[in-house]
Amino acid sequence: MIVAEDLTRVYTMGRVEVRALRGVSLSVAKGEFVGIMGASGSGKSTLLHILGLLDRPTSGKVLLDGTDVLALSDNRRTQFRLNRLGYVFQDYALIGELTALENVYLTSLVRGDQEEDYMRKSVDILERVGLGDRMDHRQSELSGGEQQRVAIARALVNSPSILLADEPCANLDSQTSKSILDLFARLNEELEQTILMVSHEDWHKEYFCRVATLRDGLIEDVTECRKG
Repeated sequence: MIVAEDLTRVYTMGRVEVRALRGVSLSVAKGEFVGIMGASGSGKSTLLHILGLLDRPTSGKVLLDGTDVLALSDNRRTQFRLNRLGYVFQDYALIGELTALENVYLTSLVRGDQEEDYMRKSVDILERVGLGDRMDHRQSELSGGEQQRVAIARALVNSPSILLADEPCANLDSQTSKSILDLFARLNEELEQTILMVSHEDWHKEYFCRVATLRDGLIEDVTECRKG
């Protein structure tokens, strides 16, 4: 499902080189819910962005569903992202002028899907995440937890192989965070959804199958948390 081999990422800032990743290798099987943890600056988000095709490594290899994604052209990488990957970010990244339903089906419009299909899928996924009665509400009319559920629905509407979440609970209180993680766990169990999530909260470990802990751009250890 996900295979990363010896990933490095070096950023050049003037005359200074910042080594965000120093040779990271990680495998995630289909249907796993894996956490990426570590201190600030350890390379967590850099790794997630590379695996989500939002950034390129300086060196190394990434296989997603058996595809060598770093060898793809820019256009094919874009298509791969649209069709095979879903993203959830801590700031929700919703368009305020659009309703919850419109935010969810926006990527389907970009894909050129048929209206009947994307409307049905968008309504279905919003109902699955518990927002069946909030579809016509705009961002300003939704709580933080509801906004994150819209973002999750948007990420899942095209049935991605892999869901990538970058600290999706960072802006939420503990009770709302638990509801979001409960939702992730249910999607992982019921849909066998593969999820890779960056987190900084120790209590989140109870939800993960495994945790990869980064330190100074390297994986320090990989710990089993629960039976996947």
